[in-house]
Amino acid sequence: MNILFISAYVPSPIRVRPYGFIRALAQRGHRITLVCGANADDGPALNALRDICARIVTVYVSKTEMLWNALRALPSDLPLQAALSFGQRLRDAVRTEDRSGRYDIAHIEHLRASALGYALMRTPAVLDSVDSISLLFERALRGSPSLKSRALALLDLARTRAYEARYTRHFEQIIVSSPEDAWALRTLRRHLGPSLQPKAQRWLTDANDDDTQEAITVVPNGVDLNYFAPQPVARESATIVFSGKMSYHANEAAALHLVRDIMPLVWARRPETRVVIAGSAPPPSVRALAADRRVTVTGYLDDLRPAIAGATLAVAPLRYGVGIQNKVLEAMALATPVVAARQVSRALHAVEGRDLLLADQPHEYANAILSLMDDPQRAAAIGAAGRRYVEQYHTWDAAAERLEWAYSAAIESVQQHNDNTTTQAQLRGAR
Repeated sequence: MNILFISAYVPSPIRVRPYGFIRALAQRGHRITLVCGANADDGPALNALRDICARIVTVYVSKTEMLWNALRALPSDLPLQAALSFGQRLRDAVRTEDRSGRYDIAHIEHLRASALGYALMRTPAVLDSVDSISLLFERALRGSPSLKSRALALLDLARTRAYEARYTRHFEQIIVSSPEDAWALRTLRRHLGPSLQPKAQRWLTDANDDDTQEAITVVPNGVDLNYFAPQPVARESATIVFSGKMSYHANEAAALHLVRDIMPLVWARRPETRVVIAGSAPPPSVRALAADRRVTVTGYLDDLRPAIAGATLAVAPLRYGVGIQNKVLEAMALATPVVAARQVSRALHAVEGRDLLLADQPHEYANAILSLMDDPQRAAAIGAAGRRYVEQYHTWDAAAERLEWAYSAAIESVQQHNDNTTTQAQLRGAR
């Protein structure tokens, strides 16, 4: 297929889902044109994509422009996240590619780029929503320790709910990363969709609940199994790692929860235990955790693998979140035993106690962490089982195959609509 891939940002190993899709689709013989927003720091990521994509169309979007886009959206019903990159130059770039008639399908990455899909008039469209952002906002309101995060969630929650409820009226197929996110979008469509009249209806204007069920497809994230392979390094004793982009508010909340609520229970029995918080852009609240000499906050690392593979275990103590957690999949792929929030398992087929350990309360996390540190053989067995799980369920090739099915369904939906329209016109002419 000729695929028009539309993103508000440059896909990269950090923004791993669109990057993984593009690589896997290209390896399966598809021709990809990427239209994306970019900034001055995106040169290396763009260079890597030039070896994969047939063409790349970049539109440089400044922070000032993004702020202006968001301010303009305040009086409207467009979510602020969708507004950030909804500028004229990116819309024009998408419209130009669409008018060329070259593409079998358009793939739109995330809510952030979703409004750019309104510029499509000829090309069938699949939106990779990834997560239900309104569900994330609901959980942030309850669980975030950051007043800023809670305020932003409150500001954008109602308009995001209404916007997500209209997804199946704008796009032929919606992709999400987990069954829970699919449930959230179907629930919004069922309760809010019939009362909303979208401004840019295209083809699915008469969709009923059965159509909505079929139009939302779960495509889990993959893992680069060659890159995230078990490493030839010795694991450090009594060392816990938590990894991720620390500027993300859910990761900030998890890091604070780990050190403030969970680790005192661990340190009461194993005071020598070290915590490594590994990931880019830690906010001041996370950097301050390093005041305890047993806590290391690394900041950005060129390669996270040594920190994860060299730890006794990885922990993902999320207070809230949605979708699938790459930090968990990558640690499992590295054969590092994982203790994760129970909510993480909703997006996985992993078996608790065999592939990973799950917890909710601080004492449950502490008990799971201590049990793995006290039993190295069990820890190694869980790490090995985690690797086998990822090999079975989370290859990018399998994700791309599932994506191809969604593309075909979207194309068929448009063709069916066109055939019905032609038939109705012929019947009217016969009268």
